[in-house]
Amino acid sequence: MSHTAVSKKKLLSRVRRIKGQSVAIELALEKESDCMAILQQVAAIKGAVNGLMKEVLEEHLREHLGGEDLTKEQRLGEVEDVISILKSYLK
Repeated sequence: MSHTAVSKKKLLSRVRRIKGQSVAIELALEKESDCMAILQQVAAIKGAVNGLMKEVLEEHLREHLGGEDLTKEQRLGEVEDVISILKSYLK
């Protein structure tokens, strides 16, 4: 079973919260709301996405790199995959 399946309910709750925040920004922009309110909402979304990334990444590392049944080549491949994702995320 995938590690995301184990945490599915919690992860989906985070994603739905982010979705709600995104819709709130869209509505605020349509209503030409105060810039500070929009900036606060953008900051909240960034924090929520960072939290989601941290949670999924931590579970991935524990599940896929923490296992003792990996060969050295498999482990190096997993590390390269994570590095690639982190480089993309941190751009």
